Amino acid sequence: MGQVVEASYPRFTVFGDEAILVRFGHGIDLRIHRQIQQFCTELAQRAIPGVIECVPAYDCASVVFNPDAVRASALVSKLEAIVRASAESTVTPVRVVEIPVCYGGDQGPDLPYVANCTGMSQADVIAIHTAPDYTVYMIGFAPGFPYLGGMDTSIAVPRKATPRPTIPAGSVGIAGVQTGVYPLATPGGWQLIGRTPLRLFDPVSNPPTLLAAGDVVRFRAISEEEYNELCGATS
Repeated sequence: MGQVVEASYPRFTVFGDEAILVRFGHGIDLRIHRQIQQFCTELAQRAIPGVIECVPAYDCASVVFNPDAVRASALVSKLEAIVRASAESTVTPVRVVEIPVCYGGDQGPDLPYVANCTGMSQADVIAIHTAPDYTVYMIGFAPGFPYLGGMDTSIAVPRKATPRPTIPAGSVGIAGVQTGVYPLATPGGWQLIGRTPLRLFDPVSNPPTLLAAGDVVRFRAISEEEYNELCGATS
């Protein structure tokens, strides 16, 4: 049986003319995340006329709809029923995605800083970073950028005081207690510890993003040689 929603939740807030925010709790919590995933899955299965998409976040989900097809008040009633149904549904099996990462060197120029800041060896930082199963809580910031939960706080380090103008696509970084992968070349202030040859965003693919909310990510350390081989295979 699924998780029971807290008494004070969910909370429904109409956002403008085309969205309803459904809040399931407060903060980053795996239990709340699973409630949101069950809700989004149940909503997709219902195929309610007028509903365009469900966008999950850490502790809420935004339901985007066409106001010409369904009224907000009527949709809230339907969403309340879906929340009740999803609380009784079984947990959807997660998809596990392995991401190979070449740590340190040119691909991870900030790995020495992270090691020095935490008082560890670079090998220890890599071992700790690759140990957990990370949950994709949501996609945001840039197309395909995964917000991951589950990093060991022993390797948490502050983001850079001055962001880099450009970070290469595929760079794996740490900022505070978060870790993530840059899907595109963008500015950014995270500490870069490695890089993956995988493409997290490809506009011509269907779907265009490698990861989705609810996925589980496992990082695997690879050599520079394997990195170059995989880059050739994915180019």
